[in-house]
Amino acid sequence: MENEWAIDSNQSDVLIKSRHSLIGYMPGNKTNFKGHVAIENDEVEDASIEFSLNVHDKKVNSIQKNKEPKFIDLFEEDETPLIQFKSTSFQKINKNINFLKGFLTIKNITKVVELDTEFIGFNNYNGVQKASFEVTGNINRKDFGLNYNILSHNGGYPIGRDIKLIANLEFTH
Repeated sequence: MENEWAIDSNQSDVLIKSRHSLIGYMPGNKTNFKGHVAIENDEVEDASIEFSLNVHDKKVNSIQKNKEPKFIDLFEEDETPLIQFKSTSFQKINKNINFLKGFLTIKNITKVVELDTEFIGFNNYNGVQKASFEVTGNINRKDFGLNYNILSHNGGYPIGRDIKLIANLEFTH
């Protein structure tokens, strides 16, 4: 039996990190996330995910230490500080491993990316059925014009070529 589950924006978030540090943390809210998954017999059959994040959001950098690079540091002042992802396809490999392909836009540069999607499982919260996923992918920051090296700027850690995007997504039924 197939069931559609809608994303719970308030319970979803995105982390962007490099090897040495957390670059940005973006908590969910109603305007950041859209999407649904179709689950049949406790397995994911299909998914559609969209998120749009503004790196100027005050909550983004609130948990960082002073010397750690901040995601906003990778943008020029006059650039659009939005990160957007819109899935175009979902490929099921097995119960826990799936691939979500889509368009990722950073600094007005759009590229096709493939993200690993792991179905974490179900839980029940105050009588509401929830399904949790972790979406991860490594992105070459230079593909998106994120060339700024923070190391010389403030004596903090360098940012590696690859940055990791981790989205913790929760869906309700």
